[in-house]
Amino acid sequence: MIDIVAVLRAEDAVLDFLSVLADTGPADSAPADPGPADSGPADRQERSREVHVLFGDTAEHLVLPADLPLTERLAAVARHVRPVDESAASPGPEALAALIEAAAEGAEARLWTHSPADTRRSRGRLGRDAAAAVAPGGPAVLHAVGHSPYLQFISDVDRPLDREEVGAKLGFVNRNCGHLLRTGSAEYVVQTGRVHATERFFEAGPAKERERLFALLASLDEDAATVADPWEFATSAYEAERLDATVAWIAGHCPPGSGPLVEAGACEGALTTRLADKGFTVHATEPNAAFRRRLTERVADTARVRPDSLEELAAGQALPGAAYLLIEMLYYGQDLALLDRLPADLVFVALEPETLATRLTPWLTSTPHWEKADETLLVAPALETVCGGRAYLGKRGSVGVLLRRTGA
Repeated sequence: MIDIVAVLRAEDAVLDFLSVLADTGPADSAPADPGPADSGPADRQERSREVHVLFGDTAEHLVLPADLPLTERLAAVARHVRPVDESAASPGPEALAALIEAAAEGAEARLWTHSPADTRRSRGRLGRDAAAAVAPGGPAVLHAVGHSPYLQFISDVDRPLDREEVGAKLGFVNRNCGHLLRTGSAEYVVQTGRVHATERFFEAGPAKERERLFALLASLDEDAATVADPWEFATSAYEAERLDATVAWIAGHCPPGSGPLVEAGACEGALTTRLADKGFTVHATEPNAAFRRRLTERVADTARVRPDSLEELAAGQALPGAAYLLIEMLYYGQDLALLDRLPADLVFVALEPETLATRLTPWLTSTPHWEKADETLLVAPALETVCGGRAYLGKRGSVGVLLRRTGA
């Protein structure tokens, strides 16, 4: 059995996979399967692995023989640490497949790589691509939880480091990664929370689960649309409550028949279809082509679909309505002055409480053009599992604010 560690950059092999590099006992004593949990460093000292480290950014292949002490393994990895390079990226599944095949050479092997849901998107993409590169019957794949401040993972293998191993990790960082301690790059900065004292791993599930984990962290990135329903509106009890409450709130102020509603950022139509079912005339706009295609298929002839962004709606003023709906979409730095140019006197906004307090409320106090006609809690915060129970996260709650144009 050999271990293959596929990472974006050299320092990742130590920050997230030191427990793999530290397997330095007799070559034939390693069990074929790590089991559901690792008993810790003392147990690992009785095992040995030949370790192959694949650096995705340079396509280099580093071989660490089974009898090589940890200090020498870390020194070998250190020689590959590079300056910050924002262009570093996964070479793609095909290139990774060639690297993995060359490392395994037909032997029984195990692949360790980044999580598709690592918040550092460059690492998340490499982890997704590396797992996709493994052919059926190829090495088993384990993903490091890595940097994941928004999700809590249910892991399959936990490896607590002892003090000596933690010291080796910190020494590696201090000797070789000083530039990463100082950088302002969110992708590359090394902070306490990214230097793990317990390294946690989960087994790669089906490709569908990996793609969903990757899309879940994509936000407005085009990768969010790589899977249908990336935020699981169709299966989430929290989202169903939020959407149903949103429809009831809108209907209470602007009942069906009072005029068309313009829904900006309709995504795949989870809210659109609910509004149409209540008898509303809805113009649903969605600039993302993949989301818009699914939206069009879902609403059929019950709503009208357009490609406009909020900026285009404000600039064109060609789509008047009884009200505009900006539901859970003012999180991305849009200029709130765009609201002044929307051709409607009512705008329904829904946001999580913190963003409401830090963005919308200060703006409202400074603009003479709008007043708050209503504020209501749509759904309270909750914890909820995602991706088939692989992880869970906190949903932040949603507050609805109805804005009425003052005519000032």
